[in-house]
Amino acid sequence: MTDTIAAIATPPGRGAIAIVRCSGPDARDVVARVFRSRRPLRDRVATYGEVLAVDGAVLDRGLALAMNAPRTVTGEDVVELHVHGSPFVAAETLRALVHAGARPAGPGEFTRRAFLNGKLDLSAAEAVADVIEAESRASAHAAQANLAGALRAAIDAVRGDLSAVLEELGGAIDYPDEVPEPDRAATTARLAAIDDRLAELVHAWERGRFVREGLALAIVGPPNAGKSSLLNALVGEERAIVAPVAGTTRDVIEERVFVGGVPVRVLDTAGLRSTGDAIERIGVDRARRALADAAVALIVIDGSRPLDADARAVLFETRTRARIVFFNKSDEGRSGYDMRDEAEHDALHGSVYDHATIAALGDAIERIGWQGDRTDVTRPHLASARHADAVARARESLADARETLNAGDALDLIAPALLAASASLGEITGAVATEAMLDGIFARFCIGK
Repeated sequence: MTDTIAAIATPPGRGAIAIVRCSGPDARDVVARVFRSRRPLRDRVATYGEVLAVDGAVLDRGLALAMNAPRTVTGEDVVELHVHGSPFVAAETLRALVHAGARPAGPGEFTRRAFLNGKLDLSAAEAVADVIEAESRASAHAAQANLAGALRAAIDAVRGDLSAVLEELGGAIDYPDEVPEPDRAATTARLAAIDDRLAELVHAWERGRFVREGLALAIVGPPNAGKSSLLNALVGEERAIVAPVAGTTRDVIEERVFVGGVPVRVLDTAGLRSTGDAIERIGVDRARRALADAAVALIVIDGSRPLDADARAVLFETRTRARIVFFNKSDEGRSGYDMRDEAEHDALHGSVYDHATIAALGDAIERIGWQGDRTDVTRPHLASARHADAVARARESLADARETLNAGDALDLIAPALLAASASLGEITGAVATEAMLDGIFARFCIGK
């Protein structure tokens, strides 16, 4: 924290502008050795001048933007140099700053300093990386909610309730003649209410993971049912080869699409059937592995002709899992659709070349992905496995406390469990944190953030 650090803050590659950021107690002095202008740098005023290379030659002409502590993103003095977006110019500007006394920043070190200086809690700091990695509107909104402090507020509220219970216990323990022991039934009810709130966060974590990571959707079915044509329709381009010859698709093709603002990993697979072709058999095996690993199966059946053994086998094998059944080729007939069993009564019927059919499939994918519970992503939610683990440990401690209460043991014996629950939750916001924990969290950040 006593070093002054510098890094390129914009993505690699050519662009109109590159930003090289410097933060620390000597940021202004370091930049003064690299940036030459007619006017002195003023707080939050862009100043035009020359950027000097290590040898003192003019490297570029651009802007310097100085921001005085503590009203900065890191809580320290920060100076940004805005230069032309040449990778060479940006790299040489950084080299000049390092030569002038700065140290190259590590991954996430700017955000880490923001946390250590009290500008962000740990959950909000992690949300910075989530905003950068967001690939959809839903994931961006979810990350922004935590960046704004929604999760911190929820966790602080729960820890506050735990503290209230502990204070009542402490008063009864320290002053038994003056402070009555808390009512056992009321205390049990309060702990149950706290656990319910944590359970809601766990539920939101499961739904939020779907928003962030996307839904794995395997398109499976017999050969020549129109699986590859469906992939092309969902993606909006000719991604997979389409031919009337059965067995054209031999390998799993993966594409990403957005359905209802949520990323979906669509896997087009080889037709499922018994075959003596060794190469096709490898494709069928891979298709079955993709089906097993996918969260949802999109079963495509040729609905224009009577159901054969391959079609019936696929329908039967997938009845116990999350799936969408689609009878394709409605423009050519409906005999297969009419032969469907009661288990497929809600199957969709249409054509991959019909826009209304593709829209209906999109609605079905979104509906089954959310499992009927479209979580409000702007509400407080757990954003990582680390968060989920901390809440799980807190709930285990609460369960221990409630078991002690139910056993009729002395009321003060629940205090260690409540302290453990509070400490576990404190790991989420950074109220309880170790250097090793911080190293692990900020290691996933990019350099310059």
